[in-house]
Amino acid sequence: MELIDMQKAIKEAIQTEKDAMDYYKYGAEHMTEEKAKKTFEILGREEYQHAESFYKIYTGDDIPSFQEFMDAPPNTESSWWKNLQALMVQNFDERKALELAIDQEEALEKVLREIAASIDDPEISGVYLANAKSTHNHLELVEDDYKAMFGMGG
Repeated sequence: MELIDMQKAIKEAIQTEKDAMDYYKYGAEHMTEEKAKKTFEILGREEYQHAESFYKIYTGDDIPSFQEFMDAPPNTESSWWKNLQALMVQNFDERKALELAIDQEEALEKVLREIAASIDDPEISGVYLANAKSTHNHLELVEDDYKAMFGMGG
């Protein structure tokens, strides 16, 4: 990938991780089942860490402060946020929130792995792969909560 394309991809990764963080943060506020609430809180913190790992390899100068970027209001155009808002309109359904998290995590892991495979720089590729692995762990955690909550022992 060319440098400009690479920096654009990294900036998009930072935004995607923030979008996921916002989904989990605001979703946790509406969870009534304690295990799912704690999972969403943990995942929100981990998405913050993912965004930070991408920020550390971002050489652009249009995100001067990582903390300010992360504290900004949610990106209302993201699929994560739109899905959350759809749940709010439907009186927030925990089952649906978990299902959406599973779908989003699966899609994100796939994209992260595809981008990592297309990158020649081992440091940058490594950041994508590390985040893909963590995203896979998120997927498994949400799937376990889903099974536990809805009697699908695994």
